[in-house]
Amino acid sequence: MRRSCIALTTGLLAPLAFAWPAAAHPHVWITMQTSVVFNEAGLVSGVGVEWTFDDAYAQLALEGMDKNGDGVYGPDELEALTRENLESLKDYGYFTFMTVDGKQQPVAAIKDAGQIYSDNKLTLHFTAALATPIDPRNQQFEVKVYDPEFYISFEYYSDAPTDHAGQVPAGCQIEIKPIPTTAELESTRSLLATKGQDWKPEDESQQFGSMFAQPVSVACKPS
Repeated sequence: MRRSCIALTTGLLAPLAFAWPAAAHPHVWITMQTSVVFNEAGLVSGVGVEWTFDDAYAQLALEGMDKNGDGVYGPDELEALTRENLESLKDYGYFTFMTVDGKQQPVAAIKDAGQIYSDNKLTLHFTAALATPIDPRNQQFEVKVYDPEFYISFEYYSDAPTDHAGQVPAGCQIEIKPIPTTAELESTRSLLATKGQDWKPEDESQQFGSMFAQPVSVACKPS
């Protein structure tokens, strides 16, 4: 995505503006859904994401895309924008951070990518695949979607934040952690207040964007 154009915010971010004025400033707003993808064996093979951009970014991104001038942005016309988005996202891990037993896993491939413009909304979707599918009954799987630099802010759809593709194993369910509490936000603000503006956390879990990301996981009952 164009780094000059992208971000998303919610009311819960406001307290950080006082502690981190240079960084706590998203520029593009994205609402999203995250789907856990299961293969035929019931193993987690990756995650699918659906991102709907804020109106300001959408209008900027769509400029010049209506090649035939019919007022409709068809799949062929949006293909170049999708390629540009994914190429830029590659350097940022596609903002899709999957972990297995707490260890971050690289995105092995991007599949089923596309973009649509409908009801005056621009939405990007793709599937980020794991190199090796994992059994959620034996290993802990979790995914967070966020921009480490917090240039872009992500917020889940209120009505359908998560979904799945394929067959969820018996005894397993997809869970999403609630948004940070006031106490958690205060703790984060206190931490950031002690850091300089050039601070870069060594621990991935302390990356600025990660502090506000809602983890999605697969929880399974003991067999």
